[in-house]
This record gives sequence, structure tokens and C-alpha cells, in this order.
Amino acid sequence: MESLEGSESFLFFHFRKIFKTINSLKFRRNVGLKSRIFDKMGYLKYVQELWKKPKANLKELLRERLIEWRKSNAVVRIEKPTRIDRARSLGYKAKQGIVIVRVRVIRGGRKRPLIKKGRRSKHRRRRKVVGKSYQWICEERANKKFVNCEVLGSYQVAKDGKYYYYEIILVDKNHPSIKKDKDLKWISESQHTGRVHRGLTSAGRKSRGLRGKGTGYEKNRPSLAAHGKRGKS
Repeated sequence: MESLEGSESFLFFHFRKIFKTINSLKFRRNVGLKSRIFDKMGYLKYVQELWKKPKANLKELLRERLIEWRKSNAVVRIEKPTRIDRARSLGYKAKQGIVIVRVRVIRGGRKRPLIKKGRRSKHRRRRKVVGKSYQWICEERANKKFVNCEVLGSYQVAKDGKYYYYEIILVDKNHPSIKKDKDLKWISESQHTGRVHRGLTSAGRKSRGLRGKGTGYEKNRPSLAAHGKRGKS
């Protein structure tokens, strides 16, 4: 983890800036909430409101982070989630057996290498139509590095002109504290092994078109490939 995020002074500066922004009348006016209602919100609601407009509320902080993140590796394990509100909503708990990983992926679509020798097919395309979202690909890359874990969920933290940045919540399914947890012990069962590579995470199900039902989704279950094979064997 980078020195910028690991230092206590960075965390103190981060939260001091958040609460200073929250208490300002200009921020409350932009959010559109009355102070009487706003004062009743918990701290996760404060963070959630800040992340709705990160360029306006966290501009300088994000700029400092992106400079550090560009210099780091593509897959980095971090101590704490950057967006605690989003991580908690996905099932994150600050306990042993849960790992947070930040993954960086290049924007602009997936392309094949440009080969200028030999004969090329008339149907050759440089751009790949993968049918996967950036988020799903980041989850797979994180799981390939931490093979003893399963992906619980993920969320986007930032983007710049070249990269997308996602944070992935991984769970060590063999850890005793996970097997005892009533909310997380389901992921230790055998049918959830390799769930990210089978498109069973939230991002995977969305890319496969499994979020909806009824008209327009008739061919999506159990999958497009399986539906196309029906009646052909």
C-alpha cells in the first residue's frame, strides 16, 4: 500500500476535509437537503452524498490519489476500502478473512495486436467484442492473483483519461472467521467455487443480461449459448 494512504496524517486530512465540506451551507444547498434532515443522517450517508459528485466534492483528494495509483501496480491489495459506504452495502466487514484489492484496467475497448504480415481474412476485426464489462474483467484479474479467495462484490472508485479503477471485495472461504459468520458462510460452500469465472457475481450477471425478466429477456436464460443449443442435439 502506498505511503500516501498508509499515513495517519493522510487519513486525518481526508476525514477533516469531508466533515468540513459536509458542515458548509453551500454543500447542503447543492445536495438539496434541509439542515434539520441532514443532521439526522449517519456517517455512511455523509460519505454517500460526497461520492455522488466526486469531481465537485473530492476534486483535490482524487487528483492526489490518481497520481499515486498510476505509479502503482495494476492489482494492489489495500488495507481499507476507499468507499466505505459502497463496500458496506456489498457485505464488507472489517474482520479477518476479507481482502480489499484495487484493480486498474485500460479504457478504450479491447483490441487485437496489429499484424501487418501475411494474409488477413476479410472478416478480420481489430476490436474484440468480448461481451464483458470492465468491472467483471477487474474481478477476474483480482481473483487470479488471490486464488484462495472468492469475489463478494466490487465498485468503481475513479477514472481518468487512460484507466478505470475498481475495488474488489474478496473473501477467504476457508478462514474460520468466515465459516462462523452467519452473513458470509454461504460463500464457503462448494457450489460457489470460482463464481466470478462463471459470471455469478453481480457484475457478471449484469453483463449476461440476467438483471431483468419477461419480454426481451427470453433468450438470456440459462445463457445465450445454452439457449442457442436447444433442440440441436
